[in-house]
Amino acid sequence: MTKPSRYERIAFVASPGSEAAAAFHQLTAQYGNCDPDEADVVVALGGDGLMLQTLHHHMRSGKPIYGMHRGTVGFLMNEYSTHDLRARLEAAHESEINPLLMRATDINDRVHLHHAINEVYLFRQTSQAARLRILIDERERMPELIADGIIVATPAGSTAYNLSAQGPILPINAALLALTPISAFRPRRWRGALLPNTAYVVIEVLEDDKRPVAAVADHEEVRRVRRVEVLSDKSISMRMLFDPGHSLEERILREQFGY
Repeated sequence: MTKPSRYERIAFVASPGSEAAAAFHQLTAQYGNCDPDEADVVVALGGDGLMLQTLHHHMRSGKPIYGMHRGTVGFLMNEYSTHDLRARLEAAHESEINPLLMRATDINDRVHLHHAINEVYLFRQTSQAARLRILIDERERMPELIADGIIVATPAGSTAYNLSAQGPILPINAALLALTPISAFRPRRWRGALLPNTAYVVIEVLEDDKRPVAAVADHEEVRRVRRVEVLSDKSISMRMLFDPGHSLEERILREQFGY
């Protein structure tokens, strides 16, 4: 007697592109389409943008998310195939990640709470560079950073904006966060820092009236902030599924060797 799959009930979601839409119709015709609330697994069809959106949407559900590449950038996605999907899901390796929690206070003292899977970053809103003060675990570590901005990146997000800003690539299971400046002017030689993922990061905006700064948690933006607090939210664990040999750990390792 065949053992039932752990993933009998599959919910498919797709980005609006034609490739993703065609894949959605093909897979739902073959495997059905369960309501996400009742599903054993959510399969995302698209690119990394859709994967981040899906992870955000199901952040507190505990459901595993499996992505198949039918979009532009597919770093977080598996290869697309319609063949024996349930067997692929059974054989997949699981990576567990925690999001960042951003608490941003704007110049009107309004508090904005947002989660980020990749990164939280601050960026100047005008032509003038931002002036920032950095505290780690309530201890001042840098009284003044003059730069376009700064990034706090998770291991999952270390190959995204953080990497393009010359930040380090972090292994997915590393208990670290990357703190990376964006086009630092002073101190010129500062290239950032590696922090334990238990760190409580506070970034204060100096001259917030003259040099306004925005804060962004993945895709959620808060304008004219004066203080941003960032920490890893251990109360939320998200489960991502990857085909054997194509795990997020393997992808991040390969990125470090340039292929």
